[in-house]
Amino acid sequence: MEPLVVNAFATCVMVGVIWFVQVVHYPLLATIGQDRASEIAQEHQRRTGWVVGLPMAAEGVTTLWLVFDSPNGVHSVLPYVGGVLLAIALGSTIFLSVPLHEKMANSPSADIGARLVRTNWPRTIAWTLRGVLAAIMLLQAT
Repeated sequence: MEPLVVNAFATCVMVGVIWFVQVVHYPLLATIGQDRASEIAQEHQRRTGWVVGLPMAAEGVTTLWLVFDSPNGVHSVLPYVGGVLLAIALGSTIFLSVPLHEKMANSPSADIGARLVRTNWPRTIAWTLRGVLAAIMLLQAT
């Protein structure tokens, strides 16, 4: 059951981070004046890596582990659903958020900030659903 606990913990960390980003950080980033937006966007990228690197790595490894070796009592489809949700969250990160952060760092605008808020919803929803799924799997495994 240890991979399941690590997975649930890492997922819950990411749920908290993504909701903070969605409700507080990105809306504030969208309001920063262009004179400081580039500097702040670069600093955001640097600092965010330190916060999410380990939980994302743990989540990725344990999600794969659970797909190939789900704990007794956990419905066999749930780890696969978790994997799909993680793919949505990471795909949104790679294909939506990272390019917009690069644009914000290189040529900031209020429009890019607003697009960060809008395009973050797939990640927010996917990680939230992963949190619910992790709780269900924990309950099934006990």
